Amino acid sequence: MPELDWNLIRSFVAVAETGSLSAASRSLGSSQPTLGRHITELEKALDVTLFRRGRQGYVLTEAGSLLFERGRAVSAQATSFARLALGSVEAIEGTVRIAASEMVAAHVLPAMMARLGLEEPGIEVEVVASNQVENLLRRDADIAIRMVQPAQNELVARKVTDIALNMCATSAYLDRRARPQQPEDLQQHDLIGFDRSDEMIRGLERFYPEMTRHAFRFRSDNHIVLWQALRAGNGIGIAQLPLIRREPGLEVVLPDLPLPVLPVWLAMHRDVRASVRIRRVADFLHEELKRYSAGTV
Repeated sequence: MPELDWNLIRSFVAVAETGSLSAASRSLGSSQPTLGRHITELEKALDVTLFRRGRQGYVLTEAGSLLFERGRAVSAQATSFARLALGSVEAIEGTVRIAASEMVAAHVLPAMMARLGLEEPGIEVEVVASNQVENLLRRDADIAIRMVQPAQNELVARKVTDIALNMCATSAYLDRRARPQQPEDLQQHDLIGFDRSDEMIRGLERFYPEMTRHAFRFRSDNHIVLWQALRAGNGIGIAQLPLIRREPGLEVVLPDLPLPVLPVWLAMHRDVRASVRIRRVADFLHEELKRYSAGTV
């Protein structure tokens, strides 16, 4: 049997995982014709049919299913080799890609990265601002700041801190509508909250049993939009306490209200722990996030 081109196996695994050429092309950054040609070449080299083509996309045949697990293992080994090669020996310079929620990316990371630049001018930073969990296994990011504990065994994660959440509103709104003295007073106020998510409703239901999404006069599932709505005086909402404290014109409402905290985790792939550059940024973020939570930055 002739030696197989690694790119053929890589394309086969991507199409098998996604079920279509279009999805695989987005995953790999290759064109659909190239992927289709790779599949045809691999089938010809192996003398087997790997997929059934139809309106439901590319479905693995029995032979394809047998080869898929082996191909995926080869793909994982190749990716691991590349990670180790990238992170083995290096100076503290180059690019580090950080994934974080939209709020953290927009309102927390910029100041931290400015301070990092003073200490490590050779490091360039790319920020992925998304509330979706980035796939560290595929190196979509080198480091992820997450508000849930990562579950994948291939990831190294450490708990950094807990960020307090509080209700707040602008002083102008509270001067106009009065300051709530007890949780039940919230029923008489304009609230700011999520549109489709029931997370905030579950957090407040013990104080506001009849609460539905219509209790929120201003609704959005985008955290940055909600933050701007708070700053503009649309009503009372929930935000991170460190952000509230440093925002002129915002006041904490019902400071003793027992709200859940926001856990913060730093995660990276095991294979990049040898990277001096990535480890330096991770350690820096760990200390900066603790200071942010404590309100000392």
